[in-house]
Amino acid sequence: MLRLAVTTAAETFERMRDPLADRDIAVEHLQADSRVVDLASPPADRFDVGFVYPSRLMEGGVVDGRHGFRWVNNRDAVVTSRNKAGVIAALARAGVPVPETRFVSNPASDEDVAAAAADIGFPVVVKPNSTTRGVGVAKATDLDSLLGIVDYLDLVHDYRATGDRSYLLQEFLPEARDYRVMVVDGTVVGGVERRLPSAARESGGWKHNVHRGATATAVDVPAELRSLAVEAAETLGIDYLGVDILVSGERAVVSETNARPTIDHEKYETGFWDRLASLIRRTAER
Repeated sequence: MLRLAVTTAAETFERMRDPLADRDIAVEHLQADSRVVDLASPPADRFDVGFVYPSRLMEGGVVDGRHGFRWVNNRDAVVTSRNKAGVIAALARAGVPVPETRFVSNPASDEDVAAAAADIGFPVVVKPNSTTRGVGVAKATDLDSLLGIVDYLDLVHDYRATGDRSYLLQEFLPEARDYRVMVVDGTVVGGVERRLPSAARESGGWKHNVHRGATATAVDVPAELRSLAVEAAETLGIDYLGVDILVSGERAVVSETNARPTIDHEKYETGFWDRLASLIRRTAER
């Protein structure tokens, strides 16, 4: 039986264990953080392949150094997807539709930021370049509110421990429908629409992240969105990818990607586990 090292003990680990065991893959937890490691001693356990490189990259480097197995979504894939600006730039170069976006690398002058926002038009979304789950994302409705947000970012970025000193200015798409489309090994295996409750929307809420109170409902992903998601995954060269697509009016754009998405298999299509198992085996054989 193939031994799969999974470095998360959250929902994904529990959801993977039984379906992959049925496909002759043993899912086992490999703790990557919150521990003390003797680097001179060999690891007690041997694994054939890993599932998604740890989000804390230094800890992932220790796992790599001690074990040396290959990953479904290695360090390069995780770093690529985490860099929102890099994703937008790569997709735009490949002709994949994306929101109008400006990348700001601090320190940048108020004049340059104001000019970029004027190009896009208010309201404008201010988005940290490398956070997840909607953390730090804000909407500025005018120049004063935008510069207030930017002042705060300047303060945060002034600390030397802050590795990423960049953020995005992005167009706000009104009444956008928010989709997460899952791609495994070049094929769409399902998707969800994420939507805030009516009360939250009426009170001014607009971020559709599940961790911000939105609900994710399984949908039959339209052909146009399937093509967009597959093209995004192929452009980035990532085998296991959540692709976030916003649909506003007649426009559909790829807004972000996630190379460490939580598995929500109950909302995926028949054949998801078989395709994932095949990807894991192929990764182990490389």
